[in-house]
Amino acid sequence: MAEIRPVEDQITADLLVVGGGTAGMTSAIEAAETGKTVILLEKQPSLGGRVTTSYQYFPKLCPPTCGIEINLKRIRSNPNIRILTLAEVESASGKPGNLEVKIKLNPRFVNEKCTCCGECEPVCEIERDNDFNYGLDKTKAIYLPSLLAYPPRYVIDPAYVGDEKMKKVVEACPYDAIELEMPVKTVSAKVSGIVWATGWRPYEAAKIDNLGFGRIKNVITNVIIERLASPGGPTAGKIIRPSDQKEIASIGFVQCAGSRDENHLPYCSAICCMASMKEATYIREQYPEADIHLFYIDVRSPGRLEDFYVKMQADEKFHFHRGKVAKITENAENGNVILEAENTLTGEITKTEVEMAVLATGMVPNAVDNPPPLDTKLDDFGFIAPNNDNGIVGAGVAARPYDVSASNQDATGATLRALNCGSRR
Repeated sequence: MAEIRPVEDQITADLLVVGGGTAGMTSAIEAAETGKTVILLEKQPSLGGRVTTSYQYFPKLCPPTCGIEINLKRIRSNPNIRILTLAEVESASGKPGNLEVKIKLNPRFVNEKCTCCGECEPVCEIERDNDFNYGLDKTKAIYLPSLLAYPPRYVIDPAYVGDEKMKKVVEACPYDAIELEMPVKTVSAKVSGIVWATGWRPYEAAKIDNLGFGRIKNVITNVIIERLASPGGPTAGKIIRPSDQKEIASIGFVQCAGSRDENHLPYCSAICCMASMKEATYIREQYPEADIHLFYIDVRSPGRLEDFYVKMQADEKFHFHRGKVAKITENAENGNVILEAENTLTGEITKTEVEMAVLATGMVPNAVDNPPPLDTKLDDFGFIAPNNDNGIVGAGVAARPYDVSASNQDATGATLRALNCGSRR
């Protein structure tokens, strides 16, 4: 693996993979292991993407370290893969088989001498919101992005580089690894094809006014409960109520929170039903007697996932409610939340009081905010269309909503299509 901050101004490879999450890593590995040279570009300080923020994969219910560590081992041992972190595509030109891409490399402010000794962190007097934990706790201004961070190197939040307090951090480093004056760098890459695997972000739950996120403390989202359940999360893996840090005896999962809704996301994100059932197993593991309520329009459990759905139905304290939650309010006396819905089987209007609610927010492709270059076509929802002929191929959730396994399968196919661009010269 080549250095993450290249010395030269122009680099060449068979394939550029944009996005270092599970789909991007899979694409890079599949190409490199067939002998192709690959540039793997990631906007964040480390590889892994949103999968690293999850507590467990579905449906195996094992931690993301299982797959991520295997992929990282394959990447580290393959000289055909060149990694660029804190990198962004600025522009692209050319035709399939002969593309030139301008890449902006943002400074890490920590160089290759870093050994992750950790001497810098204790002396840093500045704290920042921990974006890895969705702002639920803090890190220092110099921090290791996560326990799975690769490259294993600290990074400094650029918002605080100019603060006088950061001089103590420089003095504390025994390896001269901190460069507060590290500049932005631009390089050019010549490639035959591009795999665009920039992944997704959760829909902004605060936009769904009737569900109370941001106003009612004990309303959280599906991505937040993943961090609460994780040993490396803000509560060291204990799922507790945000308002009073108490254990819970009841919880509600609200499906299609903003999804299948003409006012928010008009499409189904495909994985939310099963993801909520997976998260319900976190509750059952910690609270064997808790009442779990799941409100749904219709459960989507394709193929082999049906077995998991049937298993959850066998849990006597797992209650399925067919009906979309229209409103969430708070019981001011105890901080509980009240879920109001219409049961579409009976027509009954119900009010269910639980101690905490989890909103299953949908998946928004990052291509909506940062579209690919070369006039790449997107569909009506912002996913990369399959019929582009410009040398850019969408992969994983950049192309459509997928779970981890399906993202990896899609990335393999996308890699083949992108490499075939070279035959069009």
